[in-house]
Amino acid sequence: MIINHNMMAMNTQRAMSVTTSAQSKSIEKLSSGMRINRAGDDAAGLAISEKMRGQIRGLNQASRNAQDGISLIQTAEGALTETHNILQRMRELAVQATNDTNTDSDRRELQNEVKQLKLEIDRIGNTTEFNTKKLLEGSAAGPREKVDGVVQINNNSSLSISGLKALQDTFKGIGEGKASSSGVLINGAVILVRETKTSGSFQSTDFALYTNDGKRLSGSNMSSYLNISQSGIKLGSSITASTAAQGKQVGMTLSGMKVGETVTFVFGKNEDAKKVLSGSMMFQIGANAGQTTFAAINDMRVKALDLSGVDISTKWGAAVAIERIQQAIEKVSSQRSLLGALQNRLEYTIRNVDTAAENIQASESRIRDVDMAKEMMNYTRLNILQQAANSMLAQANQAPQSVLSLLR
Repeated sequence: MIINHNMMAMNTQRAMSVTTSAQSKSIEKLSSGMRINRAGDDAAGLAISEKMRGQIRGLNQASRNAQDGISLIQTAEGALTETHNILQRMRELAVQATNDTNTDSDRRELQNEVKQLKLEIDRIGNTTEFNTKKLLEGSAAGPREKVDGVVQINNNSSLSISGLKALQDTFKGIGEGKASSSGVLINGAVILVRETKTSGSFQSTDFALYTNDGKRLSGSNMSSYLNISQSGIKLGSSITASTAAQGKQVGMTLSGMKVGETVTFVFGKNEDAKKVLSGSMMFQIGANAGQTTFAAINDMRVKALDLSGVDISTKWGAAVAIERIQQAIEKVSSQRSLLGALQNRLEYTIRNVDTAAENIQASESRIRDVDMAKEMMNYTRLNILQQAANSMLAQANQAPQSVLSLLR
């Protein structure tokens, strides 16, 4: 028997220390309700659940975004309802003024009311806003023009560019190319191509890429797209291209063209891309980048509705006004229909996003939350072990005391 090292007590103390540590973690899980309180509890589970948490919070915010979008649409649609009512009244007055039972003086009085109604349409268009954002004065109308790029065709061919400035140029073929489709999205941002050179060798033609806010884009391995018409027939052709830094275009090719064919590129107005782009509203309706939808609300003021010249002070002017006002009514109806369709879509989006968030929340819960019944069983077991260890440690400490009997 030895007394310098009480191995039984040391072994018991070590076992009790392990039990105490496990019991502490069990108490932490029971008190927090979480199976994973730190990375050490389950490193892989923590990483997976954190990604899920990001998705859940993103989806919840996307649902709120969609609800805000519906509120914006309802604000715009409510204002357009009044615009509709005003236009119907104007049409009614125009029909009345066309009737020859009215004198010229009567028609002038009717025109005075029309003037006031037009002023009210402009007031509605200028003042309708949501969160200080103007809705009906055209700033949310979306892109008005698309600016296209230039293509290189196999062998020698002619090129014509139409718009404010039209020209033809002959350039060298650079080998086989690829076909793709029109339209560009880079990380959810619509990219338009603005040509900066229309003569010389097209193997060194410079291009600039712009985002929706008109800022120049830098990057690599981007795609450029355009619409091509051949003999008046619009083709679904496109091009695959790579870009160097600062958006310079290189190596753009198109296949399937024959020698001598003319490819027409419509540049629209000869404006800077920043001016061509407009402020289409974008709603983020998903948890990830690019999960967006757009809303375009056209200018709903008098000039945009082509009502500036409406004058019912004469019989013939009133007859013309009926047609113009009817066209304006149809424009407003079309805009309201689009807004109504988008509102319905956002309502479906909210339900879908909420369901997705709920399902991911359930998955995250299964990974991260503790099973209380199971953990209580574990805690009870550890508690019994702790009490047994305390008792055994007392017994182990009593064993060396028997040596004293030998010294009596």
